Amino acid sequence: MAAKTVTRADLCEAVYQKVGLSRTESATLVEQVLKEITDCLERGETVKLSSFGSFVVRKKGQRVGRNPKTGKEVPISPRRVMVFKPSAILKQKINGGADHDIADDTDAH
Repeated sequence: MAAKTVTRADLCEAVYQKVGLSRTESATLVEQVLKEITDCLERGETVKLSSFGSFVVRKKGQRVGRNPKTGKEVPISPRRVMVFKPSAILKQKINGGADHDIADDTDAH
């Protein structure tokens, strides 16, 4: 099953079709929302979108990694990473509206 990739242009077109703004206004709206999310994440803030999920910035400390080709140990510097945690509602929607996870089935036995 080949999944379609949704682009910014696709999002702008969807806003144009569903909201009724002009194409330019729709593109501006999408860009402003994405910029606000990006700005918040750059400041290290969590972005929580109800019924969708949360974008969380985490700090990772320095650690020792290994070059897979040579096997040589190399230091990996500290950095920040962004993690997306989907809401329970989104998880249900992408799993066909199921009321429970597969893990729940194992707990019932």
